[in-house]
Amino acid sequence: MPPVEPQAAIRPIHAIRGHVHIAFRQVLALIGLFMILIAIPIGFATPFIPVGLPIAIMGVVLLGRNAGWGRRWMERVMARHPHVERFAPHWLMRLVFGREKTTVSQNDAK
Repeated sequence: MPPVEPQAAIRPIHAIRGHVHIAFRQVLALIGLFMILIAIPIGFATPFIPVGLPIAIMGVVLLGRNAGWGRRWMERVMARHPHVERFAPHWLMRLVFGREKTTVSQNDAK
């Protein structure tokens, strides 16, 4: 029986770490999508206490920072509905999309 090389079955740790990193980022993106979806009914259930807004903002940040598909989806929504971008603060646009706002609201122009 020929001897088996012990290193033949071992994968480099950086290859495994890369796959775990990709899977973790996708899980974070899905959590962000879930947070966006759950923020809508929470916002309607608590109209006087803005609990849904921070949940939605955290979801947008998680989705936009961790998934290219999420960032593209949000860009399409903002292109289709420019008034949505008006509500986003400048710091959020720079954090998630890496750019300034393309539409300027009346409050920002002053």
